[in-house]
Amino acid sequence: MGTGSLTAIEVVIQGSYGSGCVPRQIVLLRGINLGSRNRVPMPELRKLLEGAGFEDVQTYVQSGNVVLSSTASPTKVAETCRKEILRRFKLEIAVVVRSRSDLEKVVKRNPLGDVADDPKRYQVSFLEGKLDREAAEKVKAAAVEPEQVVIAGREIYAWHPKGVARSKLWTLLAGKGLGVTATARNWTTVTKLLELADA
Repeated sequence: MGTGSLTAIEVVIQGSYGSGCVPRQIVLLRGINLGSRNRVPMPELRKLLEGAGFEDVQTYVQSGNVVLSSTASPTKVAETCRKEILRRFKLEIAVVVRSRSDLEKVVKRNPLGDVADDPKRYQVSFLEGKLDREAAEKVKAAAVEPEQVVIAGREIYAWHPKGVARSKLWTLLAGKGLGVTATARNWTTVTKLLELADA
């Protein structure tokens, strides 16, 4: 699921170790394949990242989710992805990094799990950095009942029981008003990516 129309790529790095002690990493692309805009075919993306030296490259759905293996540091993985996608697809990108343990903590924390009964309407926004106080207050104020939102470090959990079509909260989370780069995935995608990374 892309968020907004920005051309950006956020990378969530998974730091667990599979066979051969090669860290698995999760790459999230923002704002791609939205209609005819920012087209990034997944087969081409897999081939590109394999050519850049990443191993066990997998993609999940068409919204820009990649699971791969690399011994490079999170910073180097982000830099390589940024440069390669810019070179191949001519897209300017932004990058956010997480360790695998951080992603697992996101899933375990699940602060709205008791109320969010539809995983496709339960979103997690991954932030490049923590929100400042003003931005955090804007996010909290944008939630209109029965919506709920929880800010936890560099993640924002948002429950949209009526969908996002007319949600001021979603508009804020998907735009530039947070002051930091952000990308969101629904709960189904978040848990599936962790599952793929652990496979």
